[in-house]
Amino acid sequence: MMQTWQVANQRYLMNQIAAVQSILRQHSTGGADRQAAASSSDLDREGGDWEKPPALEHLCRCFGLNLFERGIVLLCAGMELGSKWGDLCGAAGDSRHPYPTFELAQQALESPHWSAFLPSSPLRHWQLVELNSNNSLLTARLRLSERIMHELMGFPHLDNRLTKITHPLPPAARLAPSHEQRVTQMVAAWQMAAAATTFPLIQLCGIDHISKQTIATATCERLGYTLYALSSKALPPNLQDLQQFLRLWEREVVLGQVALLIDWDSAASSDPNRENRVGLLLESLKSPLILLSRDRCSALHRPFVTYTIHNPTQPEQVQLWQNHGLDESITNNGFLETLVGQFDLSLHQIASASLEAKTANASLVSPASPEESLCQQLWEACRVQARPQLDDLAQRLTPQEVWDDLILPEAPKQALQDIIAQVKQRSQVYHTWGFARKSNRGLGISALFAGVSGTGKTMAAGVVAQALQLDLYRIDLSSVVSKYIGETEKNLRRVFDAAESGGVVLLFDEADALFGKRGDVKDSHDRYANMEVSYLLQRMESYRGLAIMTTNLKDAIDPAFLRRIRFVVRFPFPDFDQRVLIWRRVFPPTLPTADLDFRKLARLNVAGGNIRNIALTAAFFAATDGCPLSMAHLLRATQSEYNKLERPTLPAEIRGWVKAAEKPKTG
Repeated sequence: MMQTWQVANQRYLMNQIAAVQSILRQHSTGGADRQAAASSSDLDREGGDWEKPPALEHLCRCFGLNLFERGIVLLCAGMELGSKWGDLCGAAGDSRHPYPTFELAQQALESPHWSAFLPSSPLRHWQLVELNSNNSLLTARLRLSERIMHELMGFPHLDNRLTKITHPLPPAARLAPSHEQRVTQMVAAWQMAAAATTFPLIQLCGIDHISKQTIATATCERLGYTLYALSSKALPPNLQDLQQFLRLWEREVVLGQVALLIDWDSAASSDPNRENRVGLLLESLKSPLILLSRDRCSALHRPFVTYTIHNPTQPEQVQLWQNHGLDESITNNGFLETLVGQFDLSLHQIASASLEAKTANASLVSPASPEESLCQQLWEACRVQARPQLDDLAQRLTPQEVWDDLILPEAPKQALQDIIAQVKQRSQVYHTWGFARKSNRGLGISALFAGVSGTGKTMAAGVVAQALQLDLYRIDLSSVVSKYIGETEKNLRRVFDAAESGGVVLLFDEADALFGKRGDVKDSHDRYANMEVSYLLQRMESYRGLAIMTTNLKDAIDPAFLRRIRFVVRFPFPDFDQRVLIWRRVFPPTLPTADLDFRKLARLNVAGGNIRNIALTAAFFAATDGCPLSMAHLLRATQSEYNKLERPTLPAEIRGWVKAAEKPKTG
């Protein structure tokens, strides 16, 4: 039976250790000279069928060990494998030192030289041999690194100090064709640099972490590298430990085909020294490196190649959905094209959404229309898949209002209907009819909702999101805008990048914080403020979802900016008849009431937001009193709301609400 490599390798190693053992025995008795005794350590492959060189010879070739250094490695290996090796060392050298030492090696082994003891020698620089520093250099105990011992035995195992902060990545999953193309480009980039001393750093940018990691793994598999991942937040915090990591990792690179993936995405932003540590690592390691990051990093002092990883193309996404065993009735009715036109998902998100939807649909008891039910479940599953990327950046609203709750004049209502229609028909107009091929500018649907506080701007955004069956996220622009140059664009980019996958409805509150009359540029801050506005409009124009901004002061917005917004919807202050309707709809049908007069209530000259506050406060008053809600409760609530607004309650507004005996105390 043909010998396996492991069996032949271990036999070869034991023979080489036995040759050193013979040298030590002869040296202890003053026998044959070192040259004659050491000749037995010449390479002898014993006729084995070697698929690759013995591990000992591979180690010597990788680190450039000469005959003397090779002998020291075997001397230390014998100590790890032989129980009486210490006695032999003591007999051959100094009985006070029953273990391998440089002094013993210098006396017993062939071709001794002092350079093998230097810190820069391969044995010490690569930490193949470790020294016990309690004694002098010559008499210090030498011990073979555990990592090197496993290597010599033919079972490579990453150093334990590395396995604590790195981990091998699983085999790559099947890739979409556009991602396979990226893999081919990355392979070519590294193959061209194979003869160079420094591999180019590969940056993979983009929002989807799993896709970037899968592409990195596939690239390394094609080149025969084992890829290990390291989170940048796991890097050693002090310089000495970081340098130790760098040394140990470079040793792994010398020993075998390994590559390192630096995960910047998971880094903790609160760490002030994170960038310095990652920068040192990127510039020090000359081995194959891949950096995963959301944004492109250009401040690198080494060759680098950057690839932006997008989700699969729309035709690829349709094919991916079809690969998940959906009924032909769904794959052929145009629903998948509509789904892909709305949700830009990655390969793993599509797989997760498909499983979630089919599981949810299977739990339904006899749905009226199985096909329609599954389509609805798929749509909802896609919404869920898109949420995690945005939940940390914005507030997800769960609107309950319906179209009938929106009390507006006909013109703004029609404008909202037009917005809904354009979002629904966007895929057909842009892609099926080809407008997107004519120009990629202005494909986003943007709207400005203008009106004083409480006139229904946020409610309208919720109604629109409900009609589109999309999530609504609110972004407070006053918190996004930063006084630091460039930070506002970075904050906005993170929001839009995260929102792209779900095409959610983005609601930018307080647009006045960023938009304003564009005056003369007096300093760099004015210039950058204009750049921030331009960046927001640019992203809104290209955003695949719907972006809505709200403002209380439309006249404060520069007309040049307004021209780049597709819809401007004005929310007027409600007139008397509209306030009557708002009052009629503000109370839930399950609320017990007593003789409410909506026309009297409508005399309050307040907007819908204030009306809701008054109604809610009055309900709490009624609950406390343990009786149906009455005009007396509403009067107390009105006085509370007006106090908050710092305005007096006019007698004409509340005349005839309650009888004198029922009037609440005003304090």
